[in-house]
Amino acid sequence: MKNTFIFSFLFMSIFVFSQRGKTGDKTFADKFPEEIFNTVSNASLKMINEVDHDIIVLVRDQYKKYLRHVYIRNNGNYTFQQLPITRLYVQFKSKEFYYEDIERTVINFGEKHTFNFFFDPTQTQNYIKISEKDFFNP
Repeated sequence: MKNTFIFSFLFMSIFVFSQRGKTGDKTFADKFPEEIFNTVSNASLKMINEVDHDIIVLVRDQYKKYLRHVYIRNNGNYTFQQLPITRLYVQFKSKEFYYEDIERTVINFGEKHTFNFFFDPTQTQNYIKISEKDFFNP
């Protein structure tokens, strides 16, 4: 009986953690068009997730057209390389809600920016809540 309990506990633990994505996964690749790259710009944007849960980050250009998205585990980071020169809109899915950063990140030739998610966005004025439709709009 004791061995069965230990085996069941190990099996369930592995099963629970196997459902989580990995940082860098393209979770919604089937819902968005192809990702946009600019090999000449040499610009990048590093996303750091310091929130206590995983998030999905989406980057849009100045016309709010889809560029790229990525899954980032809690306490993880991901760098978008070869971004086009533009103003970026950062949107993200945090738990069951969708948000957009109020500030715009301007990407110029060769620049390297960092964007930190360090607390729950529902407790700040830096984000606006958006709909799921807005988030998945190509």
